[in-house]
Amino acid sequence: MEGLQKLIEQEIQRVEEAEKQPAKEYEVTLPLGKYCDHTVLRAYTPADIVKKFCAEAKEYGAASVCVNPIQVKLVHSELAGTDIKTCCVIGFPLGANTPAVKAYEAAEAVKDGAQEVDMVINVGALRDKNYDLVFDDIKGVVDAAKGKAHVKVIIETCYLTKEEKIAACVLAKKAGADYVKTSSGMGTGGATLEDVRLMKLTVGEDMLVKASTGIDTKEDVIAFVKAGAVRMGTSKLVQIVTGDPSAYSASKDNQPPKFD
Repeated sequence: MEGLQKLIEQEIQRVEEAEKQPAKEYEVTLPLGKYCDHTVLRAYTPADIVKKFCAEAKEYGAASVCVNPIQVKLVHSELAGTDIKTCCVIGFPLGANTPAVKAYEAAEAVKDGAQEVDMVINVGALRDKNYDLVFDDIKGVVDAAKGKAHVKVIIETCYLTKEEKIAACVLAKKAGADYVKTSSGMGTGGATLEDVRLMKLTVGEDMLVKASTGIDTKEDVIAFVKAGAVRMGTSKLVQIVTGDPSAYSASKDNQPPKFD
């Protein structure tokens, strides 16, 4: 605990000093679809909608399709023979599972074909400054996925102070995760350019940043890439790639059932 506390304090000071310099602007180097994790995480989503998301991912060139763990086998099958990754969420959406449960969930997802896992941290533990628990929570998932899947750590920025955001990024990096990610999409807010810049400044060039929630247009993706994100969690892949906000996509069919 003492070692992590000291590391976090040092990183907060370093980041605050670094912020005095002009913010770095990153270049857009990939087709816009390759920045997008085409995401479908609603509780009511049936298999046919998931298949439509996979078809769109193939047509419009997504980086991955991100689903709940129960749909990993389906997505892995639908995307077979492509370079599009199968991604799933872990400890979603609250992050309040025990570390052992998250590690088991990640291991099951990888066994089913997940190549990327997006885990939610224990936000309450972070706010309590229980850094050992947060670190162990992340490390358990990293170890479960080791060599088989990249790990993205959802820090849920909408609930955190600036110092807590830095702490979360430091712990994710220390635990060996591949990405830090802004949001689950189920909290009180989503990605902001300010948060992405802060996260990228904290983790540096040897770790990646994913922005999620509220990224709906081509312009949004470009702005977040320039701020330092290399992945976007979005259900608006079609609208982003075509540049047409009114374009039809499977996300428009993915609505909660209505009963008379």
